[in-house]
Amino acid sequence: MTPNVAIIHVHNLYWRGLRLWIPLFLLWIPAILLAPVVLLVLLAASLAGFLRFWRSIGVFWRIICALPGTGVRVEAGGNHILVEIL
Repeated sequence: MTPNVAIIHVHNLYWRGLRLWIPLFLLWIPAILLAPVVLLVLLAASLAGFLRFWRSIGVFWRIICALPGTGVRVEAGGNHILVEIL
């Protein structure tokens, strides 16, 4: 399953905080438009012998599908930022 929504929650000691819902499914539109360019670059790299074409596509797809459920917390100087990908 591909990621659809990212939630960014920013919390500070001095104010309540901010929660942003970012629709990641809208990023698929430019990704589809850039896909031929990315495939040509992967094909050129595979012909040059740097990587294997189908294996690189498979690895990229597995990384995309593993993103849902990812959470990143950053705390610095009283600021807390949480990024969750649903």
